Amino acid sequence: MFNLGIVVNPLAGLGGPAALKGSDGEAAASALSAGFEQRSGPRMQRALSVLEPLKERIHVFAFDGPMGAELATDWELTIVGKARTEPSTAEDSVAAAQALKEAGCDLILFAGGDGTARDIYRALGESVPVLGVPAGVKMHSGVYAVSPESAAEIVAAMVRGEWVDVDTEEVRDIDEVAFREGRVSTRFYGELLVPQLGRYLQATKVSGREVEELAVADIAAEVLELMDEETLYIIGPGSTTAGIMEELGLDNTLLGIDAVCHGQQLGKDLSAHALEALCADHPGEVVIIVTAIGGQGHILGRGNQQITPAVIRRAGPQNLWVVATKTKLTELDSRPLLVDTNDRELDLALEGYVRVITGYRNSVLYRVSCSGD
Repeated sequence: MFNLGIVVNPLAGLGGPAALKGSDGEAAASALSAGFEQRSGPRMQRALSVLEPLKERIHVFAFDGPMGAELATDWELTIVGKARTEPSTAEDSVAAAQALKEAGCDLILFAGGDGTARDIYRALGESVPVLGVPAGVKMHSGVYAVSPESAAEIVAAMVRGEWVDVDTEEVRDIDEVAFREGRVSTRFYGELLVPQLGRYLQATKVSGREVEELAVADIAAEVLELMDEETLYIIGPGSTTAGIMEELGLDNTLLGIDAVCHGQQLGKDLSAHALEALCADHPGEVVIIVTAIGGQGHILGRGNQQITPAVIRRAGPQNLWVVATKTKLTELDSRPLLVDTNDRELDLALEGYVRVITGYRNSVLYRVSCSGD
C-alpha cells in the first residue's frame, strides 16, 4: 500500500475571486461573508478522483473533517487528528503535516497557496516528500503541480512504482499588505522535497521587471489598434497589461482586474461577482486580455481568479487575448502556457494554440495546456 497523507487548507484561495489579493487574516472571512465558495476542498477532490483507479493500492491519512478526511470517506482511511478550531488555522496545518509524518506517509499531498506551503515547510522542512495541489491566490512557490489533475498524475506514477525524481523546490510567499497596495514583495522561506515528473510541476514565479518598456509599449499600441468602441474589455493584472491601460490614459490596478468600454474605465479592481454582473449586463462582445506569469506561464488561474469560468465562457475562447514579450515566452523554454480555471471541462476546451501578441503588428501562435504536457 502507498501511504498518502492529505492536508487541505479550507480557506485557501477564497480571497482570489473576491479581489482581496490573498486569504490571510480577515480576507477569508470577508470572502465567505460575501458569498464566495471554498476552492481547496473541491480541488483536492479533483486530484483524488484521478487516483480512483489506484484506490486499492492507496491508504489515505488525514485530519478529520474539511482538512482532508471528509474527502476520502470511500477510501481506506486513517484519521490522525483534527483541527483545534473551525475553521482551521495555520497551526492546524502544521500539526496535520507533523502527524502525517509521524504516521509514516510516503508522500504528503496538500491543497492551498503559498501561505500553506510555508506552514508545511515549518512543519517538515525537507524531511518528507510533499506536493501541492494549487488552490491559493498567491502561487509563487515551486512546490505545486500545474493543476489538480497534474498533481494526481505525479502521485499515480509513484503508486505504480515508476521512476520519479525528487528534488528541492523553493517556498516563497508575498507580503499581502504590500500586494494590496500594488507592490510585489516576495520572500524566500526555504525548500521542500518535491517529486518531479515531466512538466506537471509549475516553476517558481520569476519576479521583477523583466520586460523592456519599449516592448510593452509596442504591445499596447497593437492592442489599441485592435480595440473597438462597443466591446467590453476585461484587463488582467501584470506590468504588460498595465502598459495597455497607460496607453489608454486610464488608471490601472496592477494586481487586479479592470474593465474598459468606449475608452472609459467601467470598473476597477473588480471581484468575481462584480465582473460577472458587468459581463451579464453588457449587450456586446466581451474580450479578456491577460499576460503570462513570468517563469510559470500561467495565463488563467494564478493571480486572476476573479476571471471565473462564467466570465471566460461569456467571452468565448476566441476572445481571449494573450499579450507577452518574446523574452517572457523564450524564458518558458518551450513549456506551454497554462490554464487552471477551477473548471476541468473548460481547461480542456482551452487547450490548443492561442495567438500571443508580442509587439506592434507582431504575434506568434503558442501552445496552451492544462497539464503541463
